[in-house]
Amino acid sequence: MNTVNDYQAIAQQYIAAWNASGAERTHAIAQAFAPDARYTDPLMQARGHAALDQMIGAAQQQFGGLRFHLDGQADGHGERLRFRWTLGPDADTAVAKGTDFALLAGDGRLAEVSGFLDLVPQAG
Repeated sequence: MNTVNDYQAIAQQYIAAWNASGAERTHAIAQAFAPDARYTDPLMQARGHAALDQMIGAAQQQFGGLRFHLDGQADGHGERLRFRWTLGPDADTAVAKGTDFALLAGDGRLAEVSGFLDLVPQAG
């Protein structure tokens, strides 16, 4: 059975995958996502570890120097998870914000993530 601490830990692993690079990112993705996991938001989508790795790498290139941060406490029930995140140079300065909803696989890793963008960086 999942607990509040489990949901928080799963969300933290997800954020760690988005902040990791190179071999560390590959390992973090394997820890956070089931092998055939799907991710989709209004700007991008991926399925499977290799595609997730490419997608996250592209996002890191686009937003170089910025990091993802968990925003508050993750919550969930059963196999469903919800959490908020920010993207910025630190946890208090966000250029982007979002809310993600996830479905967990039987082993507790992420099977599917649907991302919603609450604040999008302005084109400059």
